[in-house]
Amino acid sequence: MTQQLKGEKHALVIIDMLNDFIGEKAALRCENGEKIVPKIREAIDFCHENGIQVVHVQEAHRKNDADFRVRPVHAIKGTWGSEFIEELQPEEDKGDYIVQKRRHSAFSYTDFDLFLREEKIDTVVLTGVWTNVCVRSTASDALYHGYNVIALSDATASQDDDMHRGGLRDIGIFGDVMTTDEYMDAAKKKFSQDPQTV
Repeated sequence: MTQQLKGEKHALVIIDMLNDFIGEKAALRCENGEKIVPKIREAIDFCHENGIQVVHVQEAHRKNDADFRVRPVHAIKGTWGSEFIEELQPEEDKGDYIVQKRRHSAFSYTDFDLFLREEKIDTVVLTGVWTNVCVRSTASDALYHGYNVIALSDATASQDDDMHRGGLRDIGIFGDVMTTDEYMDAAKKKFSQDPQTV
């Protein structure tokens, strides 16, 4: 049975799929993050084909960022580590939007909320890394700002399965958790009925 989707206008949000998180040379490597690249790519292509906004979230720290007091140095703005991985480059010619952040949440001290409101988006569909840190923080802030939250379980990842499951469990308290295929099936059904909603 197709799951009912909340909201009238969605944005697919890809969180921190960057060189310093994905791949053998990553400063804060999330090995399980490498496994979700094909699902995120599939979701992006689906959204481009169906007029759903795509937002890429990019950690871009200053050199002496306070974040480095508790975590290793990573994703400094303007460096290779802060760049998007080759497979998931933003496609601005297709309308993709980039949000740079220095904190875990995509909402903290960024223009993410302003962009969503300007575009009349009411639902965020979250993918990326780490499920229990930046994805969960963004999900919580999305709730606080009044957005519907959907997390794609096979397009998010953490360092290990326990962290991943814990992050999804927390998000599931106030949001919907589904697979990428479940989301795409439900989105086809929902948005094909009224193409003006997306």
